[in-house]
Amino acid sequence: MVDVTMTVNGVSKSGSVEGRTLLSGFLRDGLGLTGTHVGCDTSQCGACVVHVDGVAVKSCTMFAVEADGATVDTIEGQAAADGTLNTIQQAFQDHHGLQCGFCTPGMVMSAAALLKDNPKPSEAEIRDYLEGNLCRCTGYHNIVKAIMAASGQDTAAIAAE
Repeated sequence: MVDVTMTVNGVSKSGSVEGRTLLSGFLRDGLGLTGTHVGCDTSQCGACVVHVDGVAVKSCTMFAVEADGATVDTIEGQAAADGTLNTIQQAFQDHHGLQCGFCTPGMVMSAAALLKDNPKPSEAEIRDYLEGNLCRCTGYHNIVKAIMAASGQDTAAIAAE
């Protein structure tokens, strides 16, 4: 067992993990942060996206020991302390960018990373950025629309697919 300490959603968290424990497993099983979903364990679906030191990573491909000393932000840390949704979460709700909700945490975390690096992405840039996130329900149209809205752009021109 290896002791790890990281700042998760602004709070210092520690635990003992096996060297093979994935960050997604530590977050879910060790810390009870089950908003980070595991859909594939192979880095194909993007449901497990979190931010490690400000960079979006698929937590099913990173060992918890690799995050020792890091700052980790999960979907649970996106809303305000009073539960008020952040701009991206609210846009997903307003524009129906979710259906079953399984991919939503990873989509929101990916969208946050995209908008941090590119505050006004085009529709094509959003679709390209989300290539590593799978959604089997929405067809992506409303997800793209939500991200455009969260960036403050007009969504009327987004073509229906």
